[in-house]
Amino acid sequence: MITSQDIKAAAKRLGADIVGIGSIDRWDTAPIQMDPKQIMPNAKSIIAMGFRVLRGSLRGIEEGTYFSNYSAMGYGGITYLYMPMTVINLAKMIEDEGYEAVPMGHQSDWRAIDNKGYLRKNYSRPVAPGKACPDVMISMRIAGYLCGLGEIGYSKMLLTPEFGPRLRVGIIITELELEPDPIMEPGTLCNRCMACVRECPGGCIPADKTIKANVHGRELEWADVDMDKCNKTFVGAEKVKKGEKGYYLEGSENFKPSAISPFFKKPRNLYNTGQAVCGAKGCTRACMVSLESRGVLKNKFEHPFRTKKLWSMDWSEEGIAADQPGAYKAPYEGLNSVNTNPAEKSDAD
Repeated sequence: MITSQDIKAAAKRLGADIVGIGSIDRWDTAPIQMDPKQIMPNAKSIIAMGFRVLRGSLRGIEEGTYFSNYSAMGYGGITYLYMPMTVINLAKMIEDEGYEAVPMGHQSDWRAIDNKGYLRKNYSRPVAPGKACPDVMISMRIAGYLCGLGEIGYSKMLLTPEFGPRLRVGIIITELELEPDPIMEPGTLCNRCMACVRECPGGCIPADKTIKANVHGRELEWADVDMDKCNKTFVGAEKVKKGEKGYYLEGSENFKPSAISPFFKKPRNLYNTGQAVCGAKGCTRACMVSLESRGVLKNKFEHPFRTKKLWSMDWSEEGIAADQPGAYKAPYEGLNSVNTNPAEKSDAD
């Protein structure tokens, strides 16, 4: 009989950084559109795997010089490439033992609910009475909490003792009955320092408005994050003021580049949804800096993440003019450059 220890060892061998297990009864208060039993009525356990976002993937955004790495390697790459392989291969191991397993990465492209939890209008219908609308989408953060990986912080992010908020979560729903891990008590990591509130570039995390939820008999509370505003802040957009015309988002004149975006227009998506121009400034970077300064995370580093004042873009006409390249010369331009004298190109070119 395969055990919880076997599962955890295999998950880490396959690429997960941390692993936790929750019994299916912990989802007894889940709304129908987030209920794993709607997907697998005979489910006994859920396995949650955490995949760290490398602190180095945030370095380029912190410096203001290399933005694509977080979206590619720390966000989209984990979600769409690395995590699915680990989750699928662990599910294969379980099914080889004769127990069905549903692999779920962080992908939710077909979900029937929006970012606020409401059903999308005219999107899908239940196939029978008592069934959820397709597609059900399990809350990965709540799954991480119910499987003992960490707690839900004030920013609504899952915080773990190892990596704080630097994490993506994948799960497996299975009819295999496994020994569950203890659930972390709220307040173990998050001390309500409000760094996430202060540093969110769009002011999307309110300090005075929260949501309370009963999760398996436990009262959890987190900020009532303005998801509409977050969706635009996330990609580096800012709503134009009266009389202004924006050009940042394709197909819209209502948004301009914000102070946390160095791009004239929003860059294209990476791995479908990887477009985190803001670099999770408040909910991840500010939180991580706070947790690391308190010394509560297990993933230790030789040097602090933040060592200087944060940069900010000036998108006024004066600010743009001051940053013009001027005398910048491309590295291969000059009198002896093959770029300016095609006759000098060799066969090897």
